Amino acid sequence: MESLVDALTHRILLFDGAMGTQIQDREPEPGDFPDSKDGFNDGLALTRPEWIREIHRRYLDAGADCIETNSFGSNTIKLNEYGFGNRTAQFNKTVASLAREVCNEYTDRQRYVVGTMGPTGYLPSTNDPDLGQIPLDRISDAFRLQTEGLISGGVDALLIETSQDILEVKLAIEGAGRGMRNTGRAVPLIANITLAQTSTMLLGTPVQAAYTTVSGMGINMFGINCSTGPQEMEPAVRWLNEEGHHPILVVPNAGIPENDGGRAIYKMKPGEMASALEGFLDKYENVRIVGGCCGTGPDHIRALRRTVDAHTPDTTQKA
Repeated sequence: MESLVDALTHRILLFDGAMGTQIQDREPEPGDFPDSKDGFNDGLALTRPEWIREIHRRYLDAGADCIETNSFGSNTIKLNEYGFGNRTAQFNKTVASLAREVCNEYTDRQRYVVGTMGPTGYLPSTNDPDLGQIPLDRISDAFRLQTEGLISGGVDALLIETSQDILEVKLAIEGAGRGMRNTGRAVPLIANITLAQTSTMLLGTPVQAAYTTVSGMGINMFGINCSTGPQEMEPAVRWLNEEGHHPILVVPNAGIPENDGGRAIYKMKPGEMASALEGFLDKYENVRIVGGCCGTGPDHIRALRRTVDAHTPDTTQKA
């Protein structure tokens, strides 16, 4: 078995697309969620595991090398909102095991399960009375417990993603490190931030400061996800490529969302996204992972598979 880090030395890896979009396409009703808690998407691994398995398979069939666990909001703090916080480790183990089982069905080439860890909903860098006043060790521990569950479920890597506060990223990295030590198993760690069109995080941290802050904390990769479409990410990607210290992950939305009656609409077609990311692969040699975030689906990943194959001469498996 080749580790994800080793694979990046000789080929570009393709992540999957959005999970939430695929769930919404199934038009879930409150009764589909645990305890009828509408919107508890991560909980569908318990009540509608067949949906999550199908979504994972659709992305793997489209050619994804890596699938992300349905655990974006499964840190302890977020799970507390749905009454599952006291079961964080077991909950994440269940979610990761489901993805692992699906991934193991594919034997054509090595596929990877990436344990995704989204933000807590707090902004610890601020003095906001609602979002900033939280003990830092509580945030770190929320990610420690999530890490322990994801690793127990068999993930090949961990992804701290869609991060908007660089202090929370640091706390997540620290918590993940403790979780790995507690389980006795270390896996590659990816730190992802989300940027506005200004190439800064929500609280104004520029990509340069964000990368410098966490690059020496033992991460294996650094990336940008969500936020915008690929074109708007390019200045940040260019700078990260020039640094040359870590492999770069680029996972954009299908364009900047447009508001349609209160609903976010993503209009970038699969071919457009593949063409934009092809430009990144042409120009920036340290971009080693690409994929899709909000608004993307299996068709986007299928188009990206062709692009990735064209930039990986030694690959023998085509989707």
